[in-house]
Amino acid sequence: MPNQHHTDEELTTYSRTTSLEKSFAAKTQRWLEGRSFIKKTILVLVLVGTCMVIGDGILTPAISVLSAVGGIKVNRSEVDNDVVVIVAVVILVGLFSMQRYGTNKVGMLFAPIVLLWFLLIGGIGIYNISKFGGSVLKAFSPLYMYRYLRYGGKDNWLSLGGVLLSITGTEALFADLANFPVSSVQIAFTLVVFPCLLLAYSGQAAYLVNNLNHSQDVFYRCIPDAIYWPVFVIATLAAIIASQATITATFSIIKQALAHGCFPRVKVVHTSKTVAGQIYIPDINYILMVLCIAVTVGFKNESQIGNAYGTAVVLVMLFTTLLMTLVMILVWHCHWILVFLFTGLSLIVECTYFSIVLFKIDQGGWVPLAIAGVFLTVMYVWHYGTVKRYEFELHSKVSMAWILNLGPSLGLVRVPGIGLVYTELATGVPHIFSHFITNLPAIHSVVVFVCVKYLPVYTVPEGERFLIRRIGPNNFHIFRCVARYGYKDLHKKDDDFEKKLFDNLFMSVKLELMMECSSDSEYSPCEPLSEQSKHFTVNNNENTTSSSNADFSISSVDSAIHSRSPSYVNITIQSSDNCTEVDELEFLNKCREAGVVHILGNTVVRASRESSFYKKIAIDYIYAFLRKICRENSMFLNIPHESLLNVGQVFYV
Repeated sequence: MPNQHHTDEELTTYSRTTSLEKSFAAKTQRWLEGRSFIKKTILVLVLVGTCMVIGDGILTPAISVLSAVGGIKVNRSEVDNDVVVIVAVVILVGLFSMQRYGTNKVGMLFAPIVLLWFLLIGGIGIYNISKFGGSVLKAFSPLYMYRYLRYGGKDNWLSLGGVLLSITGTEALFADLANFPVSSVQIAFTLVVFPCLLLAYSGQAAYLVNNLNHSQDVFYRCIPDAIYWPVFVIATLAAIIASQATITATFSIIKQALAHGCFPRVKVVHTSKTVAGQIYIPDINYILMVLCIAVTVGFKNESQIGNAYGTAVVLVMLFTTLLMTLVMILVWHCHWILVFLFTGLSLIVECTYFSIVLFKIDQGGWVPLAIAGVFLTVMYVWHYGTVKRYEFELHSKVSMAWILNLGPSLGLVRVPGIGLVYTELATGVPHIFSHFITNLPAIHSVVVFVCVKYLPVYTVPEGERFLIRRIGPNNFHIFRCVARYGYKDLHKKDDDFEKKLFDNLFMSVKLELMMECSSDSEYSPCEPLSEQSKHFTVNNNENTTSSSNADFSISSVDSAIHSRSPSYVNITIQSSDNCTEVDELEFLNKCREAGVVHILGNTVVRASRESSFYKKIAIDYIYAFLRKICRENSMFLNIPHESLLNVGQVFYV
């Protein structure tokens, strides 16, 4: 969303890397920012990669559970394939049904089961290598890879699609990076996952050398009979855990897309009071469950699901590499030679596998493409409509001159109470306000414009969440409150949100009046700052007000007051006969006791008559349908229904 403000960069969690003007990073950034087409292309790449991750969240449970349950058929040849599918569907329904309870209660079992699983497959690999001979270890030589591809022809080239499946599944380890430190994932992958996978596949290869007719189900065939069923149980549990990881990752990435305005509003539930990353999205959960069951029942075999799964994973890898290039240049400031080597080597491998999955499109590979196409349409249309709605509000906002000409009463009857006007604008007076007061003869004694926005940071500390600004002279009693969240923060239902808002509002009034009434101020006591407005923050350590970094560029009609949470400050203001602090605070309290009304704009977006056919379809049908079925703003912002007032308006794009 293009609602950035210079105050956002003052957050402690905001980090902006600087580069020399003539550096490669600076030149690349200027080149990217100066081309609208390139920025849209990057957005599409991000959205496509996100959609492929969602597709991975659908296909991983299907192939993992179906492969694990397939062990029943291997050991009991009389079991029909339909029975395996039914058992897999039952497990999938149970898996998705337990998502609402969160993973924090059973999460302690995940690590032991996964560790036992890798040790088991590694041990089984060592057993098969020692039993059937270690000559298979020669395959680690690149010479055999070269000979295999050179002399095998097209058939050996296409067989790389099966090789691809040997590396899929490991991405589940990285799916929960939001919940684990990077170092822990690196250590686990290097010391446990990678060695155990090499041993497992080497053991299976050694087994196949002597049992070529068991190639379809080699994993279960090479397990010693004495431990077959224990391994089957652990394999099923490991498949459930891997599925859980990708489902959780899907919830997380949709939550972040939602925060960036790239996904329709859906309900997000926080399932843990201690772990911030554990969330549950009911609507998405049931969509994933239906699609996952449809894939499992529709294909009924692992081969076609494997083709679909491999396609999704390769595309995720490919888009990740392309976007990683930008991270290396713009964020890490890597030398262009290192960027070229990383991108070149990665693309050689990934494009090789991508060329293989192209031959599998008609054999199941079309599934992730279809899923990604649907989600991409939804996300892009929603983002387009959201940005256009914001641009409309930005361009049609009311000038302060118009507000000042109305006078302290705004030309209306000021009734007791506080009106909270919700808007996406962080500056200026929204058009909804003028639309409201031109249609109704009264407005509340205190008006607060509330803007809830997400910033490009992972979290915003509680003490820096609220920005309070006064709009117009003091006797207008108009304020602005900007509540800022990071893309990992959860604006959940919180009875304290309104209380925190008013606490910060009262604190900002105290701070403002303290500056005006300060005895050592260059202004006379209680003289309003009519010419210049100070821009200040509260010093947490010394409990004093610092104005050394005052910003005099902000006009007095929209003066900014950075308000830390009251729990962070301890300010004592000396009384003054001339000061009106007590009177104004009492006035605000009386207005709050009189009642709080939430005023919400209900903006309808429609395509103009001269719009193209595709634009009319996207706006008048797809975007309108998404607005209709998604959660209302009042529910998303947790506004009490009994104190809600909707103001409708229409604009054309």
